Amino acid sequence: MAQAPHFFGYGSLVNRGTHCYGDIQRASLPGWRRVWRHATGLGYVALSAEPAAPENVIEGLVASVPQADWTALDCREMGYDRHDISRQCRVEVPLSKIEIYQMRPDLAAVPGPDHPIPLSYLDIVVEGYLEQFGRNGVARFFRTTDGWDAPFLDDRAAPIKARRRQADPSIYPLVDAWLEKIQQRTPHMEPREKSLTRAN
Repeated sequence: MAQAPHFFGYGSLVNRGTHCYGDIQRASLPGWRRVWRHATGLGYVALSAEPAAPENVIEGLVASVPQADWTALDCREMGYDRHDISRQCRVEVPLSKIEIYQMRPDLAAVPGPDHPIPLSYLDIVVEGYLEQFGRNGVARFFRTTDGWDAPFLDDRAAPIKARRRQADPSIYPLVDAWLEKIQQRTPHMEPREKSLTRAN
């Protein structure tokens, strides 16, 4: 029987509470970097991944797609294309095929005041990295992601997008502390109390 294909998750898919896919293993992907992008026309801001210098490495999870039925995942990842990274992705147990979702270039734009990064989404991502890679993994997540000078939307009390689950509030202090660190090392970034918009 042919081995099922796998996806490489590097954002919310790292949080196993957001999906039911199995055959999970931790993985790394050299030559790629995470970026914050606004999907124009679709109205959301989320993480994408882009090819980068060989020394760049991002961590994530791979999980199997039973019977190669990508329908549900393609629907979840609307606005993204799938790309084969089987030869690049590093895993402990060899896999025949691994694909990554990348936001379509014709949709991907830089987030801005009218399209901020929602904290409800960031919380889910950080929660996943904490569970899978620990605090050092969370640090690596922030350091291997670009676009932190974008504004943020505090939608924790009323998430702007329905999700399979919301992050445990215990993750908030860790996320907030990292945003403060980012502000300190990004001099041109607006003070956080100004860049963080409150949800209505």
